[in-house]
Amino acid sequence: MIRFGIAGFGLHAVRRLMPGFQLAQNCRVVALSRRDPQKAREAAEQYSIPHIFRSTEELCRCPEVDAVLVTTPDVCHCSDVLAAVRAGKPVLCEKPMAMNAEECRHMVEGARAAGVLLGVAHIFRFEESTARLRARIAAGDIGNPIFARAEFSYPGIGHARTWLYDPAIAAGGPIADVGVHCIDALRYILQDEPQGVSAHAQRDEGSGRVEAAAILTLAFRRGTLATVLVSTRAQYRTPLEFVGDKGTLRADDGLRVDPPVSLELWREGKLLGTEAASNRLAYALQVDAFADAVEGSRPFPLPGEEGWQNQIILDAAYRSLSSGKAEDVTILEKQAPVQRTQK
Repeated sequence: MIRFGIAGFGLHAVRRLMPGFQLAQNCRVVALSRRDPQKAREAAEQYSIPHIFRSTEELCRCPEVDAVLVTTPDVCHCSDVLAAVRAGKPVLCEKPMAMNAEECRHMVEGARAAGVLLGVAHIFRFEESTARLRARIAAGDIGNPIFARAEFSYPGIGHARTWLYDPAIAAGGPIADVGVHCIDALRYILQDEPQGVSAHAQRDEGSGRVEAAAILTLAFRRGTLATVLVSTRAQYRTPLEFVGDKGTLRADDGLRVDPPVSLELWREGKLLGTEAASNRLAYALQVDAFADAVEGSRPFPLPGEEGWQNQIILDAAYRSLSSGKAEDVTILEKQAPVQRTQK
């Protein structure tokens, strides 16, 4: 049983992480850190978490903590991950992995040099629906993928995470916040890498210096053209669609964990069949997978290099916003990840 400490115990921990840990089989939460001591005590009491800390550094030094889950604001990810690495603690970092790709490089290289397991928490890799889309496309259900589309919008005005509108704290607006989910899902499902990206965005009075809505176009190496549409102004929607030369696969709620997801196969304008998928265990599967990797029983499927690659794509998208043209994407060389860190 792997004992986790959650660094930055906030809204995400309450809404998503703790329900996931309650369903997990091989891990539990024994510590948390939060800057507000009153809120920290309330959370610890609510979830029966025995250890409370004011900082990530203190949490990482706790001998009762086997692994650290970093859920602090984006600007803290690099320093918090490196704090865990210095303490020799396996660390799972929330997305987006950092503020930029250079920070990701420091995180990955630091963990590798220390022999510490580093993973990135892209939850949709643990969904049954995305796994089924990946398998069906690989099996040729739609033939050669020509187009792909991923959207992620949510109403962000009045959102509790007010720091999302501050570019000194957040890696960006919805491109970085939820667009990274779309990018990672497309890479995973298509089993391919984008070689170029172009981006257009809109800001408004409420979004300040970050974008409120954006569209990205990704050109994948094997020829698929993909669009990513993100917004903190439109109503909640997360459709996925893959169009091939022999058919189309659709999932209206493709990037959601709560409701069942219906996958539809269309050919020549006719619905040929549907397949239901449940994603309710995604968060439990994610932390259990990391716990298994800490114990050395199986590799974690999302090593830090995957978060680094996604950040390279995000950086190219933001360069495109500034340059007004398509920007190239560097593809990282694959390396064997660190697998076992528990003594």
